[in-house]
Amino acid sequence: MRMDSDESYEATLLVVNTVYVYRLPPRPSAQGYKAGEWPDTNLIWQGRLVVVERGDQAIIRLVHTADGSTFAECPVQPGSVEPVLDSSRYFVLRVEEPTTKRHAFLGMGFQERSEAFDFNAALQDHDRRVA
Repeated sequence: MRMDSDESYEATLLVVNTVYVYRLPPRPSAQGYKAGEWPDTNLIWQGRLVVVERGDQAIIRLVHTADGSTFAECPVQPGSVEPVLDSSRYFVLRVEEPTTKRHAFLGMGFQERSEAFDFNAALQDHDRRVA
């Protein structure tokens, strides 16, 4: 059952308590990123991941666990979430500042494969609902 698109309504699709965010080195090739090439010194943040649905839009939020403030947001659209080539637990996100629309690419990793699977499933479920 498909509900009307209401921009004020927000549903939580997934919460993962700990994810890791990395500064990405320059893209090595047109093939894509490899998490194995992200040194531990590139770890810039860790916190909670929340995937929400607002109307027909899914948004990936990276949230500080201490105070609940938003570190970064990734509006889900074609090309905004890219799996890496060498691991099922890591992704590249195109995060965007909501008011200026400036963007950056960040690496994101899960502790467990099951969390990465749940993340993929939440995004696919959203796609099916809005299709």
